[in-house]
Amino acid sequence: MKQRILVAGGAGFVGRQLVRNLRNSHDVCVLDSLKFGNRFDESDIASISLAKVDIRDWHSVAALIQSFRPEIVIHLAAIHFIPECERDPTLAAEVNVLGTMNLLRACPEGARFVFASSGAVYQPDNSPHDELNSVVAPADVYGLTKLQAEQYVRYFVRQRGLCGAIVRLFNVIGPGETSPHILPEIVYQLKSGSTTIKLGNVWPQRDYIHVEDAAEGFERVALYGDIPAGETKLVNLGTGKQYSVSMLLDQLRLLTGLPIAVEHDVSRARSVDRPFLQANIARIQVEFGWSPRVEIAAALQDLWKNPDLAPGLVEQLRGRL
Repeated sequence: MKQRILVAGGAGFVGRQLVRNLRNSHDVCVLDSLKFGNRFDESDIASISLAKVDIRDWHSVAALIQSFRPEIVIHLAAIHFIPECERDPTLAAEVNVLGTMNLLRACPEGARFVFASSGAVYQPDNSPHDELNSVVAPADVYGLTKLQAEQYVRYFVRQRGLCGAIVRLFNVIGPGETSPHILPEIVYQLKSGSTTIKLGNVWPQRDYIHVEDAAEGFERVALYGDIPAGETKLVNLGTGKQYSVSMLLDQLRLLTGLPIAVEHDVSRARSVDRPFLQANIARIQVEFGWSPRVEIAAALQDLWKNPDLAPGLVEQLRGRL
């Protein structure tokens, strides 16, 4: 059944893939500040509505939603690069918390509201994080803003009779990155001709999910499963597997045939860095019938073949060489 779907942050890394999944079967409106530019092609533009709106601007958000009247809102818009959040916590809170509140206040009663939270809300642990049993205690500003936003989601879902879903997303990889995370940085340095790459910490282990799997996960949560009005479902979105940066480098050596060496760069090392981050994904599999399909080797091969990095990201990475 065709539905009206608003995707906030729909021009971003996961958002662009999600919009392409939805645009032929639904009426899709993308709300985005276009911080990274308009990266949709002509076929995308012909089949969606695109509104340049900053989610911090309540009046613009409210006017757009009142005009479009979405039946589903998928909220992906955020500042999610952890060093950026640490450098400017006020901006991170304005976008990630106030922006979320603006969307919730404007969301039509009875609509389904799907919020992209993060595995960063969990307390660091060496076991897979479970939505109902793992301790929630963020270790950085980004995680704090996402946890605060989750609380507003639950509140407004109850107050406005929305059908809520909180999706705690883990580390996304694949073509189309917009922020200088470690994998696009590695690929950019290698593509620039250097086999001795400058990196910060290489020991942290993360649950890496391919961008297509992430987009399909949000699609499943938005379109399927029963969510009664006034209630909020909570699920993790990851793969249930974790890899260190060193392990990824081993995979890239096999994939590229390059003699990749690492030079430790203190300026790239995060002062706040958890050792492990892995999702338990049983709940999303049961509640929404979703499971990841892309293995890590295929995800890295896809990224290597066609990085498709945002122009602004390329400029940032060029400046760090």
